[in-house]
Parts: sequence; C-alpha cells; structure tokens
Amino acid sequence: MSYRLVNSCDGALVEVARFLARRSSRRSFLGRLGAALAGGFVLPLLPLDRRGVAAAEGGAFGAKAQARDDTQCNYWRYCAIGGTLCTCCGGTVSRCPPGTFAPPTGWVGSCLNPDDHQMYLIMYRDCCGKALCSRCECQSSEGELPVYRPQTSDAPLWCFGTDQMTYHCTNAALIGRS
Repeated sequence: MSYRLVNSCDGALVEVARFLARRSSRRSFLGRLGAALAGGFVLPLLPLDRRGVAAAEGGAFGAKAQARDDTQCNYWRYCAIGGTLCTCCGGTVSRCPPGTFAPPTGWVGSCLNPDDHQMYLIMYRDCCGKALCSRCECQSSEGELPVYRPQTSDAPLWCFGTDQMTYHCTNAALIGRS
C-alpha cells in the first residue's frame, strides 16, 4: 500500500511539473525567481515609520514620562538618552556645564511630550572636556534604531571630532516637532 501511495504522489508531482513546463519558459521562471529573491533581501532594509505607533501608544517610556523634573530619568526628553544627565552636573537640559563643550556630532530621538501629547525631535549631545560626572546615570533605548542608522544610536562615544575625548554628561536639546 505504501508503494502505491508513493507512486501516486510521484505521478501527481510529475503532472504538476509537466503542466508548469508547458506554461512557462526557463528564462521567465529564472527572472521571476531572481526578482523574488532580490526583493526578499531588500525588504528588511527599508526604513519603517513608527512615529504613529509611538505617538498612539507612548511606549513603555511614554507611559511613565513626566515634564516637571529634568533631573529624573523619566523626564520626557530623555526617551532615547544614554549617559549621565547634564542637569545633575551643573548644566541644563540643552546646555553643557561650564568647562565642558558639545562636539559637532550627536544622535537624535523622537519623544512624546506628556503635556501636549505631541512628538518632538530631540538632539542628544555628549558634553566633553571634564572627567565623568557620576550622578544621574540614565539609559533609555526606546527610540533606538537598527545598527545601519548609527546617527540615531547612543552607543558610541560622541566626543570624537574634538580635542578632548573625555566624556562628562549628556544633554537633550529640543529641535522641533517631528
């Protein structure tokens, strides 16, 4: 009985193969296969716009974000920050402490303001030139994007391009609405 079942499956596969061979050429099959493979490899690389989802849900960070105390890690502008808060080290949310300077580089994030429920573009900059300020260490990866977008990641030390590579703290300047 199993022999008969195998023969019927083989026969069905042979018929399907013959039907496809009569209806298409090898060139068209290879062309379609190549297009499908190329499209399959490119599709994961396309950027996705997740701002609407973040605005609607607020995310885990957005659910506990506040807009009153900028020395706390859950301050709304810190949704994609990684480092020590400049507000705890003599600076402000958008300015470096005295004796430090902001390099020409940084990363960006899009954060939800809980007061007006709008998304804002935030520029994060590491302040350099002094020893590490060890107060108010915060890590938030809610706004991080994949590795192929390094300009939106807080992982690298952003003091490069300056005379001193000594990291002190990080600030979060408001750029505008996103």
